Amino acid sequence: MEDTLRHKGLRRRLIEEIEAKGISDKNVLNAMYKVPRHFFMESGLQKYSYKDQAFPIAAGQTISQPYTVAFQTQLLNIKNGDKVLEIGTGSGYQTAILMELGAKVYTIERQYELFLKVKTFLSNLGYNPHLFFGDGFKGQANYGPFDKILITAAAPFIPEDLKNQMGIGGTMVLPLGKNSQVMQKIEKTGENQFRTSNHGYFSFVPMLGGTEGR
Repeated sequence: MEDTLRHKGLRRRLIEEIEAKGISDKNVLNAMYKVPRHFFMESGLQKYSYKDQAFPIAAGQTISQPYTVAFQTQLLNIKNGDKVLEIGTGSGYQTAILMELGAKVYTIERQYELFLKVKTFLSNLGYNPHLFFGDGFKGQANYGPFDKILITAAAPFIPEDLKNQMGIGGTMVLPLGKNSQVMQKIEKTGENQFRTSNHGYFSFVPMLGGTEGR
């Protein structure tokens, strides 16, 4: 795979587009410029990699719209060294963005096909997150608590297990709802105290429990 001057130019234009839509965190914009999105696209769709749109990947999943990736990442306010739990590895694109920001990423994928593909692929690109095949609703309690938790699929409810795996002062960002989702930011302010804020409406594939393909 090559990242040519043309790719970099298209990527720069995409970054300018999402910045114009309201993404102001320079660290997020820089991280997205560093990660070649065309590496994460299906081969027949690579020519569309730098359009601000979601596209299908394997196992009936999608690679999210770049603006959405940037929006969720900006809400998380990643600091270097943050311990981040990502629910829904998918193509691995969001994982790479988080790692470019200096996060220590623990990521869960329920589709075995995607898990195997991404495990090799991310390693080949030089990204080595803690990658798990499992049920995202359950999280990874043995590795918690986490500074940040990111859910990249439409959650029908806020998983209690994930709230319990947040550290005090931690943040969870998730799209909540079935038909259309409100982007929620949940901040853990005390042992059993949370502050919730809403940040607009989005459309995600549904978050499902259990695992598939193994």
